[in-house]
Amino acid sequence: MKFELPELPYKLNALEPAISAKTLEFHYGKHHQTYVTNLNNLIPGTKFENESLEKMINEAEGPIFNNAAQVWNHTFYFSGLHPAVNSAPLEHVAEAINGSFGSLKEFKEAFIKSATSLFGSGWVWLIKNPKGTLEIVQESNAGNPLRNGLKPILTCDVWEHAYYLDYQNRRLDYLNAFWDIIDWDVVEKRF
Repeated sequence: MKFELPELPYKLNALEPAISAKTLEFHYGKHHQTYVTNLNNLIPGTKFENESLEKMINEAEGPIFNNAAQVWNHTFYFSGLHPAVNSAPLEHVAEAINGSFGSLKEFKEAFIKSATSLFGSGWVWLIKNPKGTLEIVQESNAGNPLRNGLKPILTCDVWEHAYYLDYQNRRLDYLNAFWDIIDWDVVEKRF
């Protein structure tokens, strides 16, 4: 199976000022594309040649896992963003956030703390666990909660290439801006 870079559901400048068109040109257009290209070059002749990204995330190791997970992670991340659709979680997610964290404010604080304390590069995920409650999970590098049987509903990319052109080393500023571009409609559907 040949993978392709999925189209963004918005224009490159649609997320400004939170994320600039220049950042998306590099992050989406170069980094995401590189993971797609690398994966397409790695899987021919392997048992993963005609498999889904999810199967590779759950079963592959090394470069195939890393590239498959990064294709999936980036696709999930970019598709969960949108310019100011809804400024707060919708019905079911809002209820689950309140039930799991106490309030939206407490959830944001916990999510940001998790994202700022993740050493190096990786992802911070809001997941729905098998009990149906929400948790925040840190994953280093290409880590993905699917590998642990968890259901992701939101993620924030905290690799430097996600924010360095706009924020340099100010990860916290990027994280604060992230809340302005979450597509809560998408998060509600994932829930």
